[in-house]
Amino acid sequence: MSVAVITGAASGIGAGLARLAAAKGMNVVLADRDLAGLEQVAAAIKAQGGSALAVATDVTQQASLDALADKAYAAYGQVDLLFNNAGVLSTGNCWEISDAKWQQSWQVNVNGIVNGLRAFVPRLLQANRPARIINTASMGGFLPSPMMAPYTATKFAVVALTESLATELAALNGKIKVSLLAPGPVKTAIFREAPSEASSDFHGMMSGLLEQNGLTPDEFAEHVFAAIERGEYWIIPQPEMLDPLLQARNKIIETRADPVFAWAPETAD
Repeated sequence: MSVAVITGAASGIGAGLARLAAAKGMNVVLADRDLAGLEQVAAAIKAQGGSALAVATDVTQQASLDALADKAYAAYGQVDLLFNNAGVLSTGNCWEISDAKWQQSWQVNVNGIVNGLRAFVPRLLQANRPARIINTASMGGFLPSPMMAPYTATKFAVVALTESLATELAALNGKIKVSLLAPGPVKTAIFREAPSEASSDFHGMMSGLLEQNGLTPDEFAEHVFAAIERGEYWIIPQPEMLDPLLQARNKIIETRADPVFAWAPETAD
């Protein structure tokens, strides 16, 4: 039976991925700092007859990811899908966001993935069997945004890191594949953090966008697993939202125009 390891699995996208993986008959290893949330997700999966292991994990700590890998392999003997999915978001003017929030963004969104790779890639290489690593970036990894610079800067980094990973693994071992997951609006609590005064209006606009246009985590997971089954590197579940904005951004770069807010409707014209 296949095994999926998912960080950030206590809620949102991670929980949706876990539920669908279990429904597809996979053993799932759930990782998050929120142990109570993890146990609720695991209990729901088990109530449906699935197999789930909840492991309290801090992705910013290498030892915590190493322990996650130890427990996953001890429980199931293999890993077939590794979702490096944990992420955080803070809003505000970039010069007003605290150092602690900036550091948290880098440590969770970027180093959390690096720590996961250090913990799992050597074992995946040693196993010498097919597997796939899926790193969660964002549409924000292609479209810079005001008022959430730490998020978009780190998600740009995830895009670059994942492409580097894919080419490195292709040179070493063609059995381990890589995917870059770039969500658009999904109905999660990513905007749970209270906004600053400067970002209050923006925060409200983005929260409204999620509610009006967002997929549920379970709907989103269906798109993700369909792309995995097709063997896709670029997992863009909402291309109708990304593509026109990405084309507008590319035009700005090509023409050396001044940057504008890429998510603004007029930039998609």
